[in-house]
Amino acid sequence: MAGAGLGLALTGALTAACGPEAADPSSRGTGTPKQGKGGGTATPADGAPRPLWREKASVGTFGNHEVLAVVGNVVLVAGDPLVGRDLATGRQVWSRTGVATPGARLIMGGDTLYLASGEYDGDVVGLDPATGKETWRSHLGGRYAQPRPVGADAERVYVIAGILEKDLSSRTNVLAAIDVRTGKAVWSERRDTGTEESGITSVVSGSRLVYTDHRKNLTARDTATGRQLWTKKISRSNFDRLAVQGGTVYVADGAHMRALSLEDGGERWALEAGKFASFNGPTVLDGVLYVSDSTHALWAVDARTGEQRWRNTDLLGLSSPVQFAKVGDTLYGATEFDEDGGVQAYDAADGRLRWTYNDGAGTTEQWYVAASGERLAALHGKWIQALPAV
Repeated sequence: MAGAGLGLALTGALTAACGPEAADPSSRGTGTPKQGKGGGTATPADGAPRPLWREKASVGTFGNHEVLAVVGNVVLVAGDPLVGRDLATGRQVWSRTGVATPGARLIMGGDTLYLASGEYDGDVVGLDPATGKETWRSHLGGRYAQPRPVGADAERVYVIAGILEKDLSSRTNVLAAIDVRTGKAVWSERRDTGTEESGITSVVSGSRLVYTDHRKNLTARDTATGRQLWTKKISRSNFDRLAVQGGTVYVADGAHMRALSLEDGGERWALEAGKFASFNGPTVLDGVLYVSDSTHALWAVDARTGEQRWRNTDLLGLSSPVQFAKVGDTLYGATEFDEDGGVQAYDAADGRLRWTYNDGAGTTEQWYVAASGERLAALHGKWIQALPAV
């Protein structure tokens, strides 16, 4: 998964069926869309599109950055049942009940989707995202209390888990790595007593596992050994996504956006949001860091140098995008907690808002978006839909 793991490359094609719905580019709603069964359309240059299809989704992980994923031509939403849908048509490809525990993150490593075992037996399972079939299972022997994946790569799955005491209680926890060949833990690092298992925001990049926690720490570990390489204090507990690219980790630290070296935690640059403002979580796409702040400004920053490319300050009164995807010269942003929010389309060159797609549901759940090719997968509340993106 790119960045915080919300989108992977998708393939496949769509055939033309329904036409675009005209809308003013500054409009915050398009009305209630019709439920479709596939088809496609070009996104108009100055209006929000109709959905290509729209289906119910069983969502069990609102607020999680890894609630939506697209793998190959399959769209996944974390919930019970866990369902895979064809991106082109919305048709259900497979469905599994009892495999996604509450709060599950969709963690991809190689070609495998990793989840905590829905049987609550202390194992981690791997599924083929194309079929939903179990292809891998850990062999931890009841050593840990309900390990939950926080990252994965082609060699290891990284989990946070409680340590089982003799009375079967769990008062401390560990970060551990499970070898995908043997299914056994190859290292585990005990965390400080009282450190909570929840609140971990994490990214795996190359040989580094980077994460924040409730204790206002940003920490990097070696993925092969688990050795802590460095840790930094940040000004607040970070619940937003991290971004990693080119040996740099990007983290929102209150009023500052910080770029730190993955190797030693040294600061490469910092950006200030302004008086009384704070940054949301960043996304890095094609060498550009995109981030919104609490004053509803949207920033585009050169990820290498920290130099501002543009800043859109005309969004006051509109919903702030907090998660991003990019197709061609269009930046798409998914908004949070606003009934007038939705999927927003911006000109990536200057930050101009082109249009906002809203499903007319009138609910305040956060939106999520993932892009591939000329399509977007968008999740809102209990609905998953596909939009054209050209």
